[in-house]
Amino acid sequence: MIKNSVDKNKINQIIQRRILKSFIDIFILVELTKSPLSGYDIMSLIHRKFNLMISPGTIYLALYSLEREGLIKSKTNDNTRKRVYVLTFKGEEFIERILSMQENIKMLISKIFCERGYLTCKSNLTKT
Repeated sequence: MIKNSVDKNKINQIIQRRILKSFIDIFILVELTKSPLSGYDIMSLIHRKFNLMISPGTIYLALYSLEREGLIKSKTNDNTRKRVYVLTFKGEEFIERILSMQENIKMLISKIFCERGYLTCKSNLTKT
């Protein structure tokens, strides 16, 4: 019985990590709407919110990609040499569009499980 609960916790952690890694760019953009953050700040925030440690490489690769796409820009504090990231206007517009699609994203994830028969699908979940 204890083994099953450990396995469930392990599986839960694996799924959380996969989902977070898949949506890391969106997570970063949402958090940047609240305040400028450094890569270390983002790693700490993920650890506090999800009790997960995401590698610095994953975080900085996402930040680099978002910056290259023009969704964020970095600023360096001369006193601390700490690089913080802020949303650009393009990033603000992008995240507003993503947030307006929350229900569609939830529906898509629900359909993944409904297609496999793991959840009872309600008719409103299968509407497109």
